[in-house]
Amino acid sequence: MSEVSITLPDGSARSYPSGVTGMAIAQSISEGLARNSLAIEVNGEIRDLSRPITGDASIKILTWNDKGGKYAFWHSSAHLLAEALESLYPGVKFGIGPPIENGFYYDVDLGEAAFGEDDLPKVEARMIELARKSNVFARRDVTKADALDFFRKKGDPYKIELIENLEDGSITFYEQGAFTDLCRGPHIPNTGFIKAVKLLNVAGAYWRGDEKNKMLTRIYGITFPKQKELDEYLHMLEEAKKRDHRKLGRELELFAFSEKVGMGLPLWLPKGTVLRERLEQFMRKAQIKAGYDPVVTPHIGGKALYVTSGHYEKYGKDSFQPIHTPDASEEFLLKPMNCPHHCEIYKVKPRSYKDLPIRYAEFGTVYRYEQSGELHGLTRVRGFTQDDAHIFCRPDQVKEEFIKVIDLVLHVFRSLGFENYTAQVSLRDPDNKQKYIGEDALWDRAEREIQEAADERGLKTVAVKGEAAFYGPKLDFMVKDALGRSWQLGTIQVDYQLPQRFELEYIGSDNQKHRPVMIHRAPFGSLERFVAVLIEHCAGNFPLWLSPDQIAVLPISERFNDYAESVIQDLKNQDIRGYLDDRNEKIGRKIRDAEVKKVPFMLIVGEKEAAERQVAVRKHGEGDQGTVTLTEFIQRASKDFAMPV
Repeated sequence: MSEVSITLPDGSARSYPSGVTGMAIAQSISEGLARNSLAIEVNGEIRDLSRPITGDASIKILTWNDKGGKYAFWHSSAHLLAEALESLYPGVKFGIGPPIENGFYYDVDLGEAAFGEDDLPKVEARMIELARKSNVFARRDVTKADALDFFRKKGDPYKIELIENLEDGSITFYEQGAFTDLCRGPHIPNTGFIKAVKLLNVAGAYWRGDEKNKMLTRIYGITFPKQKELDEYLHMLEEAKKRDHRKLGRELELFAFSEKVGMGLPLWLPKGTVLRERLEQFMRKAQIKAGYDPVVTPHIGGKALYVTSGHYEKYGKDSFQPIHTPDASEEFLLKPMNCPHHCEIYKVKPRSYKDLPIRYAEFGTVYRYEQSGELHGLTRVRGFTQDDAHIFCRPDQVKEEFIKVIDLVLHVFRSLGFENYTAQVSLRDPDNKQKYIGEDALWDRAEREIQEAADERGLKTVAVKGEAAFYGPKLDFMVKDALGRSWQLGTIQVDYQLPQRFELEYIGSDNQKHRPVMIHRAPFGSLERFVAVLIEHCAGNFPLWLSPDQIAVLPISERFNDYAESVIQDLKNQDIRGYLDDRNEKIGRKIRDAEVKKVPFMLIVGEKEAAERQVAVRKHGEGDQGTVTLTEFIQRASKDFAMPV
């Protein structure tokens, strides 16, 4: 019998008979691993543990602790949901049921049956009942004719439509218990691994995302191998509701939306504007220190600008409709990107190799036409401001400049309390190169430079294919918030393409013309999305230097309003932000209201404080901090309240 060489994650290799399964490999390593194995990664592809391996391969056995293991687990859970629905609602028809970042969903057509949130518990109970049978997920190849025949007999038009778009010889079914589904896999060994189930909500979804098609019922759910893990997840969801930036945005009076202004176009209220401007000031200081020059560009640009850059071809349908003027030859677009404008600034005059690097920075507002159903608070909007910058440098300066940007991004994270992050090296999809522009050699060079820069800074990186921008690879920072959720914040991109498209040049030391390289960077990403993540990360308890109101001065009664006014004025003279609550309310009410507003410090003043120019200090969430002179408080505050350097 022939053998195959299997390379394990630690780099060691073992020989097995050709046709060995992932489960057999797991058992050969340890019984404990075999008990916890959910799937296997073979040369980067996630597969069932039962599939034979017939060639040399690099493998990784996947458990619940692996992203791929969760993927297979939740994919299988979607099938379990479908099986439960079919047993409870005979004649139900199925669209698609994929795993998602947290859990899974299935789009279903329940015909005339009414279905809502109240029906979820009985479906959950049926899923648990079916899971306990430990039915095997069995994969089998089927011909296109047999697949169509099967679903025609079932009367399922959605599966038939999917099959009609597949090639014969590439179609597989999966069966567990009495349920059969069209599926490529992968799946876990059997339903018995699924111990805890929660169906989260019901929504509507057009078949294949097309509003011309029928509206299906989308059922979201999540499952776990232990009840304890489900309990912890549901607790996290409850905490997430409390931290929801849309809820806190209203309560803290940071931002609002107006139907008359338009969906996805946020209005920044006074307190939110202070927060936003503080972030901008923080970044401007850091950029000046790092050698950036500020620029300002218009909110619109001629269509030809974005045709040249390639943005119109790639994103034209996601932009707002062109703006036409009385001059028939003029056609403008709302600015979808800042980089083409910055290329034109670079071209204003001739450049020498001695001038480079040139670093342009702009808080530029851009516009994208997002579908109304995809809009979500500040995290998905139609108009947003990027802390955008573009570095034009010589090829020999790329890595050095890239490392400097990494340092800037890490400075932002440290200053704002984001300590848990991974750097994602976002590469192009080698199997779908038509999505991108430019030569292979330049792509390879850019990808190598990004990885080398990340390695030099000791970043923990993960490479992901298919996530590059259309003009170049990038380094995306994936940040985990206080609830363990992952967000993409901050990006750095190496671009050899736009300088070619815009014919950018500099005169080298050889007195010849050369192309500069562009580095695109945005540590915040967009201010809107960054603020949303920050709100939820710190539950509205912003770092002291960033808080819109750092203090509230609370006089015990109207008799002490004059002294309270002098206190607030002295604080403002020291650039300490706050307000005076001189309402005719009891001090307990004033304190409660300041706590709800999450004001970091309350300064309570009464007869003793007024007589001795003191303040009684109270800290948000911690209570009384004692009484100090106003001078002492200001001395302490001027250091603690200041923006980080």
